[in-house]
Amino acid sequence: MAIATEAFTPLARIEKPRGYWRTVGGRLVRDRLSMTCAAVLALILLAALFAPWLGLADPYQGSMIRRLRPIGTEGHILGTDELGRDMLSRLIYGGRLSLLIGLLPVFNAFVIGTLLGVIAGYAGGLPNSAIMRTIDVFYAFPSVLLAIAISGALGAGILNSIVSLTIVFIPPIARVAESVTTSVRSLDFIDAARASGANALTIMRVHVLGNVLGPIFIYATSLVSVSMILAAGLSFLGLGTRPPEAEWGLMLNTLRTAIYAQPLIAALPGVMIFAVSICFNMLSDGLRSAMDIRS
Repeated sequence: MAIATEAFTPLARIEKPRGYWRTVGGRLVRDRLSMTCAAVLALILLAALFAPWLGLADPYQGSMIRRLRPIGTEGHILGTDELGRDMLSRLIYGGRLSLLIGLLPVFNAFVIGTLLGVIAGYAGGLPNSAIMRTIDVFYAFPSVLLAIAISGALGAGILNSIVSLTIVFIPPIARVAESVTTSVRSLDFIDAARASGANALTIMRVHVLGNVLGPIFIYATSLVSVSMILAAGLSFLGLGTRPPEAEWGLMLNTLRTAIYAQPLIAALPGVMIFAVSICFNMLSDGLRSAMDIRS
């Protein structure tokens, strides 16, 4: 009995290998830069969501006698805009629309583009040519001009901005999805699934998606910063959010006339756009590094 106990005791102490996503999460948590960016984004998101309960000034109530007050003014930490509205309140409330218009088009394009890319990559042949050649048409136009053209055709508004940006981001995501699906389609476990009698829909849903969603998701997260900038650009041009809504791109447009009187206040919406875009880029890079099993 003693010999058996000595033989099996070490085996009982062997730890099971951690799952892939648990390992990715652990590596991401150890990345200080990514965690700092995630904390900044979480703070901005929570402030935007709970803005009505933060005791802020009314972001739409102006006063001509206190217009363009400098940063540090009593009762207005970040000053006031060209209509005397509190800048801190408008920046926090503006995060709602800015983040919505920045995130929702990328999510929509991620779902649609992944579906199209996986079908094209797995089916090959005529379906691949039909889908990818149609997508190639959108590459004939720069993303900025395409977003402006679609928004101009649809008209100004939040919904139309989301639709136009979704159309802009579908082609690149679909191309990435088609590329990774094509590389996975020829692997042995896909051939084994076919030999077992699984149909194409089951193979794509169970075997293909599980192996291609990671790279596609990482690429999609890198597009959030681009979406934020394009959404702000559309609002700046009058093709996105309409006054008096608080949105960072629209605030840049309305404050451009105050750049000589109060340049710091006029730059605040741009600082917010820059900070959020950089944080999303850094977080995307950290996620890419964490999911790279070769490192």
